[in-house]
Amino acid sequence: MAKDKSTAFFGHPVGLSSLFATEMWERFSYYGMRALLVLFLTATFANGGFEMAELDAFTIYGIFTGLVYVTPIIGGVLADKVLGQRKTIYIGGLTMAIGQFLLAFSSMSMESSMEFRQTIFYSGLGILILGNGFFKPNISTMVGELYDNNDPRKDGGFTIFYMGINLGAFLAPLVAGYLGEQIAWEYGFMSAGAGMLLGTIWFFIRSHTLGNIGMPPKVKADRNRLAVKDWMGILIFVVVMVGFIFGFILVWSSIAPSLQTWIIRIVAVSGLVYLVLSIVKGTNGKTEWSRIAVILILAVFNIFFWSGFEQAGTTFNVFARDNTQRMIGSWEIPATWFQSVNAIFIVLFAPLFSVLWLKLDKKKLNPNTPMKFAWGMTLLSLGFVVMAFAYTRSTQGNADGSVLLVSPLWLVFVYMLHTFGELCLSPIGLSMVTKLSPPKLVSTMMGVWMGSFAAGNFVASQMKAISIKLESALGQEVQVFWLIAIQSAIIAAILLALSPWLKKMMKGIK
Repeated sequence: MAKDKSTAFFGHPVGLSSLFATEMWERFSYYGMRALLVLFLTATFANGGFEMAELDAFTIYGIFTGLVYVTPIIGGVLADKVLGQRKTIYIGGLTMAIGQFLLAFSSMSMESSMEFRQTIFYSGLGILILGNGFFKPNISTMVGELYDNNDPRKDGGFTIFYMGINLGAFLAPLVAGYLGEQIAWEYGFMSAGAGMLLGTIWFFIRSHTLGNIGMPPKVKADRNRLAVKDWMGILIFVVVMVGFIFGFILVWSSIAPSLQTWIIRIVAVSGLVYLVLSIVKGTNGKTEWSRIAVILILAVFNIFFWSGFEQAGTTFNVFARDNTQRMIGSWEIPATWFQSVNAIFIVLFAPLFSVLWLKLDKKKLNPNTPMKFAWGMTLLSLGFVVMAFAYTRSTQGNADGSVLLVSPLWLVFVYMLHTFGELCLSPIGLSMVTKLSPPKLVSTMMGVWMGSFAAGNFVASQMKAISIKLESALGQEVQVFWLIAIQSAIIAAILLALSPWLKKMMKGIK
């Protein structure tokens, strides 16, 4: 299919509007539950939570948010080779809605045994993880398919798409966060599930705007709708996936820990070998291999960015709850609402960054992708410097020794700096993968890119524990925010030095 040259949506193909809104509702679903997860896990039994220790809740958060970005490798491969992007997105959307409703049920079942509640809860998380893997890489791949590789609108298109992500991320804590934190946890999770259903329905209604993009492999070029047998396959996939997760959770709990470790190692190694073989088979010539190398190198740097940025759901969330002045008269701002600040800034500034890249491109001053990554890491580091001062100010305390609740403007300023860094890196990274990947490996490489998010999210959940271990080893305080600020500054300097070399390896792709 020829690329859509129309300018029906802010100068971009009309199909972008369909993918924009679909992703908005999916992100509403994800960020709604993410805003609640740590607070829900650490809440008391009497309040419907699991009364976990903070570091244990951080670890579960990290495992969840990490695996959410690992499973896109599976979804990407299946879309490329078997299902096509559309079927995979429907499977993921319906599955994730089921997962959210199971999390709600785990909170509602307060009179049931803890073992039953945990089974429902972990099954819900597992179903969300698997469903996200089917959905996440393929919606981004379809955005890339709307444009030619050297279409100057492509980076801007991904930036607008990124606004959809963050419009959902903005609304989610306000709605799901408020319902869960102020009324009952289950209402927050149910609203997240309803958002996922809305996104899936919208994608179905607007699928005609996508032409034949994302259709199953080997279908006729003039087909732009799924057949009845495709829908039967989608429903069967959803039922099998839900059943698999429930069975897995029940069986896994009965396996000895040592055997669990070996199973994880075998699965990880097998998956890595399969992924490597898929890349080797789908890549031809020095040019394609050079471009693949750029994706893999920048994926490593991407890990460091997200290990800092994703403090939003852990240390920043706790800082908002325990160290921030949240009272306005007699009304207390929910701690989860601060997770909307980043999204507000994305929606406000993403159009400006989109225009900025185009203006710089016309003047031949547009930074190359690795240089934009260096800018992103620099801004991340500056944000953590501000956060470190805010934390020090709070923990020095009042005259009576109590914690000093600092102005919410500290967190707002940090989120603004991190937003600018994110806009220099995240949408640019998505665009880069679609440009540099060999045609047969676009979804697979998008899955690999999401895998770097996985590693970053898990490392993010462990940064507090790492700082505590360093304190013990060095015999002095190691503040987690200073640790991340220094780490990010070093990575930015390395990216700056490597930028000319990586630009050459991109072989003409901007």
